Amino acid sequence: MIKPEKEFLDHLLLVRKYSPKTVTSYQEDIDKFCEYIFNEGVLIEQVDVICIRNFLTNELASGISKRSCKRRLSSLRHFYKYMVNVGYITDNPFIFMSAPKQEIRYPHALYKEQIQEIFSKNAERVDELKDRDQAILYLLYYSGIRASELVGLDIQSVSLRERNIRVLGKGNKERIVPFSSECQKVLKNYIDNERKVLLIKYLDNQKRIDPEKRDKSLFPPLFFNAQGNRLTTRGLEYILDSIEEKTGTFVGLHPHILRHSFATHLLENGADLRVIQELLGHESINATQVYTHVTEEAMKETYLNTHPRAKKK
Repeated sequence: MIKPEKEFLDHLLLVRKYSPKTVTSYQEDIDKFCEYIFNEGVLIEQVDVICIRNFLTNELASGISKRSCKRRLSSLRHFYKYMVNVGYITDNPFIFMSAPKQEIRYPHALYKEQIQEIFSKNAERVDELKDRDQAILYLLYYSGIRASELVGLDIQSVSLRERNIRVLGKGNKERIVPFSSECQKVLKNYIDNERKVLLIKYLDNQKRIDPEKRDKSLFPPLFFNAQGNRLTTRGLEYILDSIEEKTGTFVGLHPHILRHSFATHLLENGADLRVIQELLGHESINATQVYTHVTEEAMKETYLNTHPRAKKK
């Protein structure tokens, strides 16, 4: 790793307070570009617009998506801006570059009937982790939180009485998200029963492992895996896959599809877009506006399928 890159990444982590995951993404983008210019025999201060265009062309030809190229361009623009500010270079060639135009990918949401079927089928399970999985399903759908936000929840993050959760989102921004009375009952059942068994495993695990590897949170997590360890995002995806297997409802169950369904159903029932933005933890309203297209498409499809003079012959 070159000196300017290390200083920049430390700046993001320590000064800008970016999350380690975000800093790692920046590092991967910068390393990819540095590898390219090294092979081309170009020094970091010699990079120009032509060099950048060739890099993007090479990335696209290797199968990298336009979305990833846009992210890498943003990372490198930020990196070069930092180098200009601290005096490593005099000009930032990335300010003249525009990202490849990418196709808009609209989120996919489940129908309300599909959500209800998943809830009902999962409630029929008889294995010992049913209540935990049901609580996960309900909380993801009724709060719309991200996978990383769910696995980061501690028991103190939940207020059953107030029916809300305290969520630490992107950029370490905290928000309060409500959930329904139905979700409250499911969560209470899990916390009062099955979670107590998993908590014993968790506490026992914390005693056994090296102190440096123990959970750094002040309070125990809300959700555990079967071994009694804090749930991870990969573990959450595995759980949702297993729910499909155990219930026979194959709808591409994923944390984000429940989040999309949450936002889409709120909008379809008249919720204000600004309110949905706050609930989802979107920094920009533009990220939330994509759901207006989803509901417009659903409205158009319903019209074409139901109006007697609109049906195709």
